[in-house]
Amino acid sequence: MQKISPLLIALLLLATITGCAFKRVTRSKNITYLPVDTVRHIEAQKLNVFAPRQHAAVKNVLVFVYGGNWNSGHKDLYNFFGNRLARKDVVTVIMDYPKSPAVNYDVMATDVATAIKWVKDNIARYGGNPDKIFVSGHSAGGHLATLVTVRNDYFEKQGILNPIKGNILIDAAGINMYAYLQHEHFPDSNTYIQTFTNDTANWKLASPLYHLHAGMAPMLIYVGGKTYPSIQLGNLQLLEALKKLGYHPEYHLLKGKKHKPMITQFLNSYNPHYKEILQFMRSN
Repeated sequence: MQKISPLLIALLLLATITGCAFKRVTRSKNITYLPVDTVRHIEAQKLNVFAPRQHAAVKNVLVFVYGGNWNSGHKDLYNFFGNRLARKDVVTVIMDYPKSPAVNYDVMATDVATAIKWVKDNIARYGGNPDKIFVSGHSAGGHLATLVTVRNDYFEKQGILNPIKGNILIDAAGINMYAYLQHEHFPDSNTYIQTFTNDTANWKLASPLYHLHAGMAPMLIYVGGKTYPSIQLGNLQLLEALKKLGYHPEYHLLKGKKHKPMITQFLNSYNPHYKEILQFMRSN
């Protein structure tokens, strides 16, 4: 095997840390957006904010909702995403939310909307533009981010108009949970039934595909070429339904990508999809 020269190693290291890595980031962690709920026995829900240290002009804002099958995950696992986006001049919020079986999808979505309202009310102090809030999510988080994008009632409960300017789906699950659960026939003990209940009416209420309408925020859709078939199908159905409404969403099928690498790819600061995301935010 040919050895790598010290000079080449040094150049590779330099390429890794340069670009946007030297841009300083302010990290504000474990901010409570929802206090302890003693009625539902749910702990306080918190979020992390990553902001460019220099913010002479207000920046676009991205709220990220992570995945984890609606029953697991933690915001701190995704600090890398906040750091990298902040270095690219985006004020980024990584939020926690309550999980199944303690709560169902509706409570999760309500709390996502609550976090976004907190962002709307508070993000200016971190250099973010409260009028340019975008949401994104991977897997189950993509479902929740999309649900609050298309269902304005979650924000009506917060006493505000839907503030979302765009939605970035990263291998989003649950787009058509109604069809998926009808097909699978899970027992009541299954985690999906605990999350979405055994009421088929809830399955449709939980499925973003059935709540599309004119006037929604635009979408940027990423799907893995080797992800789960239900995710591929649901996102294709979403794409076709959006086209029928007159939308022309950007849709990227990433060949060879499985489900988890759809989010871990963003560990690479030079991933080309960052440029697409930034352009999407600038354009909407």
